[in-house]
Amino acid sequence: MKKFLALVMVLAMVLAIGAGCGGGDNGGGSNGGDKVVKIGVFEPASGENGAGGKQEVLGIRYANSLTPTVEIAGETYTVELVEVDNQSVTDKAVTAAQSLTSAGVSVVLGSYGSGVSIAAGDTFKTAQIPAIGVSCTNPQVTQGNDFYFRVCFLDPFQGTVMANFAKDEMQADNAFVITQLGDDYSTGLGAYFKQAFTDLGGTVEEAQFQTGDVDFNAILTNVLNSDADVIFAPSSIQTAPLLIQQARQMGITMPILAGDTWENESIIKNAGEYATDVYLSTFFDENDTANPAAAEFVTGFKAWLNADQQNLTNNGGSDGVAAVSALGFDAYNVAIAALQAAASPAGTDVQAALPGVTADGVTGSVSFDENGDANKDMAYIKTIDVENGVFQFLKTQTIAQ
Repeated sequence: MKKFLALVMVLAMVLAIGAGCGGGDNGGGSNGGDKVVKIGVFEPASGENGAGGKQEVLGIRYANSLTPTVEIAGETYTVELVEVDNQSVTDKAVTAAQSLTSAGVSVVLGSYGSGVSIAAGDTFKTAQIPAIGVSCTNPQVTQGNDFYFRVCFLDPFQGTVMANFAKDEMQADNAFVITQLGDDYSTGLGAYFKQAFTDLGGTVEEAQFQTGDVDFNAILTNVLNSDADVIFAPSSIQTAPLLIQQARQMGITMPILAGDTWENESIIKNAGEYATDVYLSTFFDENDTANPAAAEFVTGFKAWLNADQQNLTNNGGSDGVAAVSALGFDAYNVAIAALQAAASPAGTDVQAALPGVTADGVTGSVSFDENGDANKDMAYIKTIDVENGVFQFLKTQTIAQ
């Protein structure tokens, strides 16, 4: 009798282990009888770009709160967000990407930061899981990778927009470009600005700094001794307030221009009274009511933020709507549309469906060109209102302007 009971117990354990180890692919699964499809969220929650990554994730989470399920081939799937922290670092990004592919996601959203997106690209391509970039603007993200798409404009466009702005609005003839050595976003955007500015007849001087540098006095001394009319300094959220503050403390009064990463309220908070004459390009403005979908998003997103103190904290302490949050919202809805169009949660099917997906997003209509890049041709130019501690919309601008 004891042998019989022991045998029964062993069989029961084997069955339990077998049930617990049941493998799954990126074709969806079930949870207690409910079908589940997983969307990976590949973003920095820490490191140099952690503040921006958190805001991007907020847009994704809000979209998920509004659309928590998706109809795939006539069946309802619950959408599960699988979030990883790529830590704003390229080697950590690869590990984070691998964890998503192992988790069986059908599609990935992210990242804030082009360098980590480029680093993870081969991982997603090898696993045949499509990724939809949110605000990663460097052209290399999608080049040679049929599994990477994006919903934002690109750096060649953004750099040209800011070069035109410097020439037209600032009447600048000479620019000083400051970039972060080894950072794909910073060096890439700096190079595109330089090319466009010189094509417009301007001259450019350059300097680079290392990741982690906090003292910019040597570079700024060179700026003081130059003929520069403007500074163009695309850099991380952590670096921006240091650069701004040190420039103003040294008596540099010329306009400081940058790209989309500078639209983060922590920069205003940390640069404080020194953040005068700062201008940047970005993807969205919460006060633009021309798009009814955008107006509805802003109202709903603010209410959602204010309902949870942790959301407000992750947003930098206020209910201001960052452009990357709006892009995260759009990226999630594009992923949902792709799952529906694919009629399958398999990564290869979603990837095959994405080129044909179009959507009326809050940041504008979304469609993809032959490289998987969004067809977008407009940027928002903003400045910092130091007195009120907010970003102030100035104008929209295209290259033609």
